[in-house]
Amino acid sequence: MASDALYINDRITIAGWELTEQFVLAGGPGGQNVNKVATAVQLFFNIPNSPSLNDRVKANATRLAGRRVSKDGVLMIEASRFRSQDRNREDARERLKELILEAAAPPPPPRKKTKPTKGSIERRLKEKSGRSEVKKMRGKVGGD
Repeated sequence: MASDALYINDRITIAGWELTEQFVLAGGPGGQNVNKVATAVQLFFNIPNSPSLNDRVKANATRLAGRRVSKDGVLMIEASRFRSQDRNREDARERLKELILEAAAPPPPPRKKTKPTKGSIERRLKEKSGRSEVKKMRGKVGGD
């Protein structure tokens, strides 16, 4: 269990009891350190059952997390970038924080429909008539 709370921003703070950490053996280079010490961190966060997030943020976080979310809605972030357990733990918490901040971002403003300007309409029609003239000139030459 992760004991300390994860501060996201001034409105969102995830309580420590919502996060579960599991330490596992990391793969890759590192020699005997990798083989003996469980330095990689698996951070679990149950998105649908979290009281810290509202419904919009939960839906966005689930969509952004993609394949890292199980069918039950539990997000798993695995961090094995560093050789020490503490740095991997911080890395996993930081990646969760970034994901939730991105999910909590306000939606972009709706697009405002605009009409084409009078000049752009005239240029388009002039271009069309010019193309029409070029294609008419490709016909058979009429002898007088």
